[in-house]
Amino acid sequence: MSKIKVNLLVLLAMLLTIGVGVTACNSDENSSDDTEIDTESDVSDTDSDTDTDADTDTDTDTDSDTDTGEEGIPPNCDDTTKMCVISGTYVEDLTLTADWTWVLRGGVFIGDDTNKTVLTIEAGTTILGENSTDGMLVIRRHSQIMAEGTKMKPIVFTSSKAEGSRARGDWGGLIINGLATINSCGGEDLPCEASGEGGTGWYGGDDDADNSGVLKYVRVEFAGRLISPDNELNGVAFQGVGSGTTVDYLQVHYNADDGIEFFGGTANVKHVYLTGNGDDNIDWTDGWRGKAQFVVVVQAADAGDQGIEADNNGENNTYTPVANPTLSNITLVGSGTDNSDIGILLREGTMATLNSVIVSNFDEAGIDIDHDSIQHALDGDIKINYTIVDCGDHNFKVEDAETPNETIVEDTFNAGTGNIIASAAVLKDVYVSTGEALGNGVVPSDSFFDDVDFIGAVSADDNWVAGWTQDAAN
Repeated sequence: MSKIKVNLLVLLAMLLTIGVGVTACNSDENSSDDTEIDTESDVSDTDSDTDTDADTDTDTDTDSDTDTGEEGIPPNCDDTTKMCVISGTYVEDLTLTADWTWVLRGGVFIGDDTNKTVLTIEAGTTILGENSTDGMLVIRRHSQIMAEGTKMKPIVFTSSKAEGSRARGDWGGLIINGLATINSCGGEDLPCEASGEGGTGWYGGDDDADNSGVLKYVRVEFAGRLISPDNELNGVAFQGVGSGTTVDYLQVHYNADDGIEFFGGTANVKHVYLTGNGDDNIDWTDGWRGKAQFVVVVQAADAGDQGIEADNNGENNTYTPVANPTLSNITLVGSGTDNSDIGILLREGTMATLNSVIVSNFDEAGIDIDHDSIQHALDGDIKINYTIVDCGDHNFKVEDAETPNETIVEDTFNAGTGNIIASAAVLKDVYVSTGEALGNGVVPSDSFFDDVDFIGAVSADDNWVAGWTQDAAN
């Protein structure tokens, strides 16, 4: 055997031992929209053969340390483009640093649903959901995401397509699975668990104080990929997430489906900005019992549905624990077009407490109550207080005269304290409270809620939306 052949065999053995990763951010050679990355690296700890059907039972057991390789370059990174690919399942702690742009290739799963794995994302980091592989990020139960941006350095999840060509549904989205209680089992087979839409894994348990980490100054843009008919991902899905999780300053922008959706659990959120989303903006089901304060919804003219769409459980409206969140200082701005439906839709057996809410410019109705939620309204378990409705001659949904909720919506509104049907403009600069909204608000008596006296989510004295968000029109 010649010396050349021997050397080739030795080289092949070395390559098989250390692994050579050759990946590209755009797997479609005919596409010019995806940002391209050649991660031709001689050190690769990440398995990039992602199971792109997002089957959460597939475990790639990726070694996920971020120790740098040659010349300080992390695994699967291209020093020329400053981009790194992550894919598969990570069972060791992982840090995404702001000096690289990170690409989600297919379903990226943090944790094994049993042991704790922590994903840390530095302030100012950009993460791209790869369009050609339905990139998405899933935080499994027992694990955490620690994504703490700042006003000057928000963390941005966006599309891998070039700026100017990005659109709703370019990639999957962010999914967080927790161990809080849900009602999918109807109060039986406890602790109850369920499997998330789009192969996003199991969620639910028996720990309502579960802590899935921190989202602070985070933007999620152009997500909501349609995985299959009637199976579309949300911008951020809180699936069985517990009250120990911190969510403060979050924007979901131009998502194809809902902006944020709560599937049971007890997650609490503050300072949330939902813009241009294609379906509902705040959605809950499966028994969510969390809290929310300072939430702005601004619809786009070309698409949109409800400002809030709220269910207890669609299969059985009586399943327990019953959805019963408390919301305060919410501003819902419809587009006024025929794409804009209802500001607040309470149905399928949900209860709710709504305080200091502005509902404006929705085309079909400001507020509607349906299904078994009608009985909850009659029993006083749906509470609407210090709320302004400004939807012209269709503030309240009036059903067919033969149905029992012909006047229940308006009756519930009138039975509340401090409610106002607007007589003049109550918003300026799209979402800033003015006029009758000033000085007439009251928050619930609960330490979670900041004590403010205005109705709506934003005051002129504290425009918390400015400085870190994507403009609602872009």
